[in-house]
Amino acid sequence: MSDKIKFELEFVIQASPQLLYQYISTPSGLSEWYADNVNSRSERFTFIWDGTEENAKMLKRKSDEFVKFSWEENEDDSFFEMRIIVDEITKDVSLFITDFAEEDEVDEAKMLWENQVSDLKQVLGSK
Repeated sequence: MSDKIKFELEFVIQASPQLLYQYISTPSGLSEWYADNVNSRSERFTFIWDGTEENAKMLKRKSDEFVKFSWEENEDDSFFEMRIIVDEITKDVSLFITDFAEEDEVDEAKMLWENQVSDLKQVLGSK
């Protein structure tokens, strides 16, 4: 098994950290933009795309700041994290994504995040 490459993306989102947090941390929020449907039982989340289920565990979260998940089938220490960053001076809100992908899939994974965050911005009414 090849080692996964860590990558990070940042997106400016015109929404309050509190509102954005609801969209990255709750099943109803995540199903608006990240997956077709999301269910959770405690820290276990089931993400559904085109009838296919993927299970993840919420490793950590801090209200209005970040959520960190790990896919259940992972055999390594990889995770994906969505962190809300507020610029001290401009008060701009950014969504900072940390994820891992196989070396030959990094560009595809980045493009997938860009498409999903574009959907998130549409749901939020952000530009």
